[in-house]
Amino acid sequence: MDSKYDMYFFDESRFGTHSNIGYGWFKRGKTRDNLRYKLGYKNFYLYSSVNPINGDNFSLIMPNVNTDNFNVYLKHFSKHLKEQNRKALFVMDGAGWHKSKDLIKFDNIEFIIQPSYSPELNPIEKLWQYIKRHTIKNKVFKTLNDIEKELCKFLQNMTIEDYKSVCNVKYI
Repeated sequence: MDSKYDMYFFDESRFGTHSNIGYGWFKRGKTRDNLRYKLGYKNFYLYSSVNPINGDNFSLIMPNVNTDNFNVYLKHFSKHLKEQNRKALFVMDGAGWHKSKDLIKFDNIEFIIQPSYSPELNPIEKLWQYIKRHTIKNKVFKTLNDIEKELCKFLQNMTIEDYKSVCNVKYI
């Protein structure tokens, strides 16, 4: 294998209007304030890959997870790599659409499927926690479009150093 490959970690994460109803503290004898909450099940997925060493990253918002959408992501990711004259070792979990016979192969992307039930081996899991903590936690959005706008704004403001810091791994 060519030593000019960079390692990227990939995963998808769901974002949507589904909210959890929680509990709050109120002073005894005081009227409880009405709290806003939104329940529903509209969602979209953020497909992302990150190189935790140099912070290079690539993300797309997709309507769902399947082979067709994954192929669209890979096409755009391959173009992103070609613009930088890079090749990728692409580490991901073993979801069915990641191993589909209909998956398009690109000459600048080599797949590595991580062991089953081992999300702790994929540093992009830390990215999901970070993004959700800073975008949707304890917030109620009226529409799915509002969540997309918040997510895009947040991602556009993240720096290479942010990605390196959040996805930092000691074992690479």
